[in-house]
Amino acid sequence: MTDCLFCKIVARELPADIVLEAGRALAFRDINPQAPTHVLVVPKAHYENAAALAAADDGLADDVLKTCHAVAVKEGIAESGYRIVFNTGPQAGQTVFHVHAHVLGGRALNWPPG
Repeated sequence: MTDCLFCKIVARELPADIVLEAGRALAFRDINPQAPTHVLVVPKAHYENAAALAAADDGLADDVLKTCHAVAVKEGIAESGYRIVFNTGPQAGQTVFHVHAHVLGGRALNWPPG
């Protein structure tokens, strides 16, 4: 999509602090971090939300989750614990409509979040 922020990051048309690139997924730091570690993981292909990603049914959701874990390992939060969050739809807080997982860690993440 030509007007999608994350598609532009994937295409390297916009700058981002890339953490990891793995096959069909790209991970980069959130510009408004909510935890000491806050990395976004996106599929390189455009899917609007987690429901669309799940419907892709070609192993892409698995690739995204594996990339989330690889980010946690690389960032040193895999052992202490981390959270993976997908916001789907405006009422859930999704503001960029290219599916993305938030990998959060580096501090206690109390539940519920708010």
